Amino acid sequence: MSFATSLMNIALVIAFLSLSISQVMAMGRLVVGPSTGDRILALDTMVVNAIGLIVLLGIAQGSRIYFEVSLIIAMLGFVSTVAYARFVLRGDIIE
Repeated sequence: MSFATSLMNIALVIAFLSLSISQVMAMGRLVVGPSTGDRILALDTMVVNAIGLIVLLGIAQGSRIYFEVSLIIAMLGFVSTVAYARFVLRGDIIE
C-alpha cells in the first residue's frame, strides 16, 4: 500500500467520523429544538450530512452510482425543506 492510499484512507475515516458526529448533533437539535425553525434547519442539515455520507461512501467504494443517488436526494431534500417551511409559514403548501 502506498503512502497516498493510506493517506486517503485516513482522510476518509476522519471525514466519515466528522459527518457522523454532525449527523448525531443535528438529530439532537431536531429532537430538542425549541422552535419549529430550528427543527426545519436541523432536518435540512441532516439531509446535507446524508448527502455527504453517501458521497464519501461512493469515494470509498470507487463507484459512481452513489453520486447520482446523492443528486436525487439533494433535489428531494430541497423540495421537502421548502414545502415544510411553506406549510409552517402559510398553513398550506399549494395555493
